[in-house]
Amino acid sequence: MRAIGVVGAVTCAMLLVSCGSAPEPAVPSSSPAGSAAAGGADLQGPYDVVSSVDGDTIRVMRDGEEIKVRFIGIDTPETVAQDRPIECFGPEASARTKELVEGTRVWLESDPVSGDTDKYGRTLAYVWLTPDVMLNELLVREGYAEEYTYQEGYRYQQLFRDAERAAQAEGAGMWSAC
Repeated sequence: MRAIGVVGAVTCAMLLVSCGSAPEPAVPSSSPAGSAAAGGADLQGPYDVVSSVDGDTIRVMRDGEEIKVRFIGIDTPETVAQDRPIECFGPEASARTKELVEGTRVWLESDPVSGDTDKYGRTLAYVWLTPDVMLNELLVREGYAEEYTYQEGYRYQQLFRDAERAAQAEGAGMWSAC
């Protein structure tokens, strides 16, 4: 796997510190402190992660029911679509998501622009690893995902576009491999 760049390395180091053996962070009821969600977004959870499906989809237990969660605003290279081949950097993106979520709890944030579910019945959400680390944005910044606009004007569109430009400039992840 290629180097993820200075920003990605710092983010990874911060993630390890915040997700390591430290106690589970307290999540405010309205928004994560000091995060991009400080504009008044509501987080739901935490929910136990059951599994990682691929780079941009996970399964979580919500209120006793296992649901599939598709990350809003990003797309990772394909690994599981039966009608498409495995794409460049897809296995790495899937492995990175699995590494970040396996055995953890996450918080979900919806976006009224995107709606609650997609055409496959998956819950659409921004996935927060901690009150300050959004998985969607982290994957884009590290070069495992690209910004993908399904519905124009979603909450973190500019944040994801900026993260993608930074990843491209650094040659992070898929931007150096594909």
